[in-house]
Amino acid sequence: MNFFNLLQSLDELLYEVMSWLVFYPVTLWRTLVRPLKMMDYSDGEQGDKPDQQYTDTLSPPLFLLLSLILVHAAEIALVGNDAVVASKVGLSALVSNNTDLIILRIVSYSLFPVMMATRMVRAQKLRVDRDTLRAPFYSQCYVAAVLSILLGTSEILIKLAHDWSVLAGGALGLFGLLWFGFLQTAWFNQHLKCGRLKAFGHASRAMIESLVAVILLSSLFN
Repeated sequence: MNFFNLLQSLDELLYEVMSWLVFYPVTLWRTLVRPLKMMDYSDGEQGDKPDQQYTDTLSPPLFLLLSLILVHAAEIALVGNDAVVASKVGLSALVSNNTDLIILRIVSYSLFPVMMATRMVRAQKLRVDRDTLRAPFYSQCYVAAVLSILLGTSEILIKLAHDWSVLAGGALGLFGLLWFGFLQTAWFNQHLKCGRLKAFGHASRAMIESLVAVILLSSLFN
């Protein structure tokens, strides 16, 4: 790669990174206000060519990643490093810095989209493969990002250890899980064209599987 090609690559990288300042709040606002429409939007974008996808928003996995980084930065500023970073016991020794912790949290929160997407594909009587799983996984990343913000903020408030912050953190965490669960019921109901009770059953099963997977993963590092 010659010098001019390097400059061009840096130019594209700089533009991409700075564009996040515009498209992150846009994506966040749309997901907060109309989460189901954003999930439908993601499904539609999967049919476009790769270079034409998500031109007016962030891609769902990137949105999830940036959300986790922002919450993590807020945690460091307000309460300091997580105990997992300092711990050298068991698998916690593998998480030696904040970058490792962010990767761990990405994996943890990505369990929600993959479990929901897998349950949807199976409920549609389709074969679970890379093609069938991609669209629902991507759409789920949008709402999983909001869930990560709610639960991450809840954790920060609880770690502040004030009476009011512990209460507020617990309430916010409960609200986040209820919001996510209600949204999943509506999502299954919309895509499966089934009754709300059946949709609630699918959503509940996927939610329990997701939480169990997250708890098991977290227990390995505590």
